[in-house]
Amino acid sequence: MTFQPVIPLPGLGGWNFLQSTYDRQFETFSNSFQIKDDTEYLKQKLSERPAIEDFLSDPRLRRVTLTAFGLNGEEWKVGFHRKVLEEAQDPESSFLQRLNNPQYTRFAEALSPIDGELVLSSDQVDQIAARYAAESFELAVGEQNNSMRLSLNYQSEISEVITEGATDDTIIFRILGNVPMRSVLETALSIPSDIGQLDLDRQAEVFKDRLRSQMGISSLQELKDPEMVDKMITRYQAIDGINQTSATLSSASTALTLLSNAAGFGAVASQNLFLSSF
Repeated sequence: MTFQPVIPLPGLGGWNFLQSTYDRQFETFSNSFQIKDDTEYLKQKLSERPAIEDFLSDPRLRRVTLTAFGLNGEEWKVGFHRKVLEEAQDPESSFLQRLNNPQYTRFAEALSPIDGELVLSSDQVDQIAARYAAESFELAVGEQNNSMRLSLNYQSEISEVITEGATDDTIIFRILGNVPMRSVLETALSIPSDIGQLDLDRQAEVFKDRLRSQMGISSLQELKDPEMVDKMITRYQAIDGINQTSATLSSASTALTLLSNAAGFGAVASQNLFLSSF
């Protein structure tokens, strides 16, 4: 049985608890049978220099490897994975650049296909195995509290999205195309989710304006600074916690109103009846 992460509180309190206990919880999770078995399988298979076709025809190996690069749930895209790996062998190809998806770029570059084979050193294989354990832990955290998973994802991915020398426009469009990261920024910057109905260029301007006015950022490269990462996640968790509390109170208020209007119940009696269920 895989260890389930412990998150006793929502919002900022839960995030602080997760951060303070992360190393212990992650170690326990990584040593659970399923994770250890998957990582050993991945190490064995990738160490054998499999052909691209052998990799694609092994569902378990693809699942574990894709999970390592945040691509879990995309196992069914076998033809697309074939194109990504085959194009990665061609130095003249601009496919990955046009795709502009950092996750698939890292996936292709890490597998290092050469003449139709995946050629990796033992250190490279170990790094992929470590990524699988970390990504799997994030997914397990998400089963307990999705906002915590989004925060862990932002914490680990922001420096991957913001590459050295990337312009503000490049960075913001990468973020807009990264749903988990975009969700964190939308909440932290109090941007309405229906902004998605606007033209993409206009969305980019709104995000950049909010980052400048609310976070004091002059260059989007600053987003990957550790202090700014912590500040953004703290802001996200605080606002998300308020939103969750407001939603809970709104639901409770609605329920009390319905009860108080029920025949035969006064306001006090209705509240006592409602509260007695907790």
